[in-house]
Amino acid sequence: MIPIRDTIRSRTTPVVTIALIAVNAFVFLQELKLGPDLDRVVEVFGFIPARFVSWVDLGGSPLDPWRFLPLLSSMFLHGGWAHIAGNMLYLWVFGDNVEDSFGHLRFLLFYLLSGAIAALTLALFSPSSTVPTVGASGAIAGVLGAYFVMFPRSRIVTLVPLFFIPWFVQIPALVYLGFWFLMQLLNGSLELSARAGLAGGVAWWAHAGGFVAGIVLSVPFRNRGSRSRSPAWLA
Repeated sequence: MIPIRDTIRSRTTPVVTIALIAVNAFVFLQELKLGPDLDRVVEVFGFIPARFVSWVDLGGSPLDPWRFLPLLSSMFLHGGWAHIAGNMLYLWVFGDNVEDSFGHLRFLLFYLLSGAIAALTLALFSPSSTVPTVGASGAIAGVLGAYFVMFPRSRIVTLVPLFFIPWFVQIPALVYLGFWFLMQLLNGSLELSARAGLAGGVAWWAHAGGFVAGIVLSVPFRNRGSRSRSPAWLA
């Protein structure tokens, strides 16, 4: 299922959402120019759970900025065209209304904090993983979590390919995002039980952690009197 748009119009221009998409696109284009040097960049700026967890054991300082930098830098790197296209589509569909409810600067802080919490969640569930994790999906999962609690009865116009025929349906956000979250939990649990990379390298627990972070953080980050509190916007 591919989200196309939601049914709630933003009252303000989502300048931060647009800027984040632009920055991610710019960084990805720079990645394409790196050639064989890209692996080294991913190794340094991608988030590696085992490196973060064992930083002190490896001789590093507990508060060394280089230990924490990948929590942020990793969310601006992507592994391919499909990876960045899917992430930016979700950010575009769901980000504007959350930004509208939080305000621009609060939304930016919320986005970065959600992404960092998502990475830490991955480290909690896969502390020995040496695979670099990249992508904005953890931060975007936070946006989805906030949208889930603030606009549960919004409808998501969704493309469902049906035998190569495009079929568009409107799905309540509560159902769409609830199903999305359950899939992250299911796949993450299967990956843990299998103890093998059966999930194709997808950071399921980062997604789940970001989503929960978005739900929790939506309370302090939401502007008072934001329209998401009004029943009229839930109709």
